[in-house]
Amino acid sequence: MSKEPRSPAAIPAAAASTNFIRNIIEADLEAGKHAARRWSGRPGPAAQQLAGPLDPARIRTRFPPEPNGYLHFGHAKSICLNFGLAQDFGGRCHLRFDDTNPEKEEQEYVDSIIDSVRWLGFSWDEAATGEAAGENNLYFASNYFDWMVEFAEYLIASGHAYVESQSAEEMRGSRGTLTEAGIDSPFRERSVEENMELFRRMQKGEFADGAHVLRAKIDMASANINLRDPAIYRIRHASHHNTGDRWCVYPMYTYAHPIEDALENITHSICTLEFADQRPFYDWVLERLAEGGLLQRPLPQQIEFSRLNLTYIVLSKRRLIQLVEEGHVNGWDDPRLPTLVGARRRGYPAAGFRLFAERVGVSRSESLIEYTQLEDTMREVLNESAERRVAVLDPLRLIIDNYPAGESEDCLAPNHPLKPELGKRAIPFGRELWIEREDFMEEPSKGYHRLYPGNLARLRYAYVLRCVGCEHDENGKVIAVHCEYLPDSKSGTPGADNYKVKGNLHWVSVADACPAEVRLYDRLFAVALPGARREGDPEDLERDFRDDLNPNSIRVIQAWLEPALKGARPEESFQFERHGYFVADRVDSREGAPVFNRTVTLRDSWAARPGQRQSGG
Repeated sequence: MSKEPRSPAAIPAAAASTNFIRNIIEADLEAGKHAARRWSGRPGPAAQQLAGPLDPARIRTRFPPEPNGYLHFGHAKSICLNFGLAQDFGGRCHLRFDDTNPEKEEQEYVDSIIDSVRWLGFSWDEAATGEAAGENNLYFASNYFDWMVEFAEYLIASGHAYVESQSAEEMRGSRGTLTEAGIDSPFRERSVEENMELFRRMQKGEFADGAHVLRAKIDMASANINLRDPAIYRIRHASHHNTGDRWCVYPMYTYAHPIEDALENITHSICTLEFADQRPFYDWVLERLAEGGLLQRPLPQQIEFSRLNLTYIVLSKRRLIQLVEEGHVNGWDDPRLPTLVGARRRGYPAAGFRLFAERVGVSRSESLIEYTQLEDTMREVLNESAERRVAVLDPLRLIIDNYPAGESEDCLAPNHPLKPELGKRAIPFGRELWIEREDFMEEPSKGYHRLYPGNLARLRYAYVLRCVGCEHDENGKVIAVHCEYLPDSKSGTPGADNYKVKGNLHWVSVADACPAEVRLYDRLFAVALPGARREGDPEDLERDFRDDLNPNSIRVIQAWLEPALKGARPEESFQFERHGYFVADRVDSREGAPVFNRTVTLRDSWAARPGQRQSGG
């Protein structure tokens, strides 16, 4: 019998989410902090890209990925947070590509990110009302390059920036440490005229990569190492996916990001905790430009929250690249990889990520979330949305000796036990069936209630059977089970109530079953903290995270499915009764020949595993 998870009605509803970011936004709105204003500088080439003036009741957030890879589970939390806050407060969320590094960015990643954000259920160009009607808040940092150069020249002219001619190694050596102040560059006191000339020659491509950089002039003795004259422009003779070969200089992310926020009238710039130390520089850039009348107050406010940390996965971009390039997974959309394209292919519903983001919430404290919590939200959503079907994954032939050969009939099964309005479907029944091998035991153990010689068991949606024996091959392996059926016991008829049996089996007809490739996916890593040190290791060293890969993370089998599954469309999800939730693969499925991926089992199969390692030990 299929064990149904609790229906959503039986699961306590999540409390109305509140957190420190919402509290900040509510206080800002109540105070009328974001009065209508527009950027007040000279028009530039990106003028048509800018958001319109804000009213006191509207906030703007942004999701700003760099298009140098595929989005992962951590990005899903940020997407849900930023777009969700904008929706809840009647504001707007911008999708902005921080494409300031031409050597690592590609249009392929831009397209994938756009597709993933849409798949999660969010939009940056949805219909609006009032003065904001028709907004399309899709932006690229590269569209602001003209303004960023102009702003950099203002910083030079006002004595807040200079051209550095030391090598990268020399700059690192003079930067100081967390306990020792840095050393002023020998080029720090260049004249405004010399700095301006050099920066404009950098823009014309007169120097090789690395010959010069433009640095902000702040304080080489600052306790915050990020304020020790950080670089804001570097030379790169590289083609850009959006601007082509127009530029020879490119802004640093930490300089570009606050400018992008300000130009788009972002009110709350929400990022993860690793950017907290960069906030003083973020504010410094905006304050200097506002002092010069180039930006209008109030300025964007950066707010940090803790990033998503999940057991049994890695979210480091470097490690994800290793897994892909070294062939540990089959590309960026491998269903075992914690990318959004992989999760979609595995069958994780977008609504599951939205529910998960709500459940884990946001805070300033780092925490480690059990992967089971993510799986539970996926089960909860799929339990509500996925229709039920029957599949036999480890087939054993069952022969009903007293059922007429060549005859068949239909048995009716509900498409969804929680949604009677979806009706029922017919499952063909005949003399020979496929059942699960584990549903027969020639010498049953104590408490076993399925088929064994002399025992009664019910075929789900069909008849009660009495097992009369079995066949073996030359090696003694059971190759067929023989039974007799009780003709007056069919499910849904009055006679069905005459028989009380404990065993309930699922099955498909041999004559009508559809063969299909089924991929049984499991967790990619065998331990909760991949690469963590082994307990008791005297050297206290981290290990290679690849040593913790789960060798059983995928198993490919041929299964037998009820005929209704033959027409499954790519990305259509079902509960295979007793086995879990499965999705028709969006890449490899063909019309009339679906390939199925296991999304998640019906129950957590990891918590009960004896000796399951929780760390590198």
